[in-house]
Amino acid sequence: MANTADIRIARKSRHGRVRKKVSGTEARPRLCVYRSLKYIYAQLLDDSAGYTVLSVSSLNPEIKARSGSKTEDAKIVGETIGKKAREKGIEQVVFDRGGHKYHGRVKALADAARETGLKF
Repeated sequence: MANTADIRIARKSRHGRVRKKVSGTEARPRLCVYRSLKYIYAQLLDDSAGYTVLSVSSLNPEIKARSGSKTEDAKIVGETIGKKAREKGIEQVVFDRGGHKYHGRVKALADAARETGLKF
């Protein structure tokens, strides 16, 4: 069985390969997902200017109040970031899964963001 340090190193390596190809701009920011053991975080980043356009996590009070399972929290985070992005006039993003596999909570967040109208 692989130890935790090996798993973290492998994820960082995968994330590095993705980041070589994926970059956010003002017109099309990067939707970056970070998944910890307990929470999930999503940010819209403009890499060309080097700042965070929008940030949502399952720690936000309005999301924590509706909290359920971790997958349900990911769906709520995806819906919330999609709605807030649309309010700011952002319709297209580049998806960065952060080196994680595209399933489970990461997929739930992405699907919920797509349902709100974000295109990626």
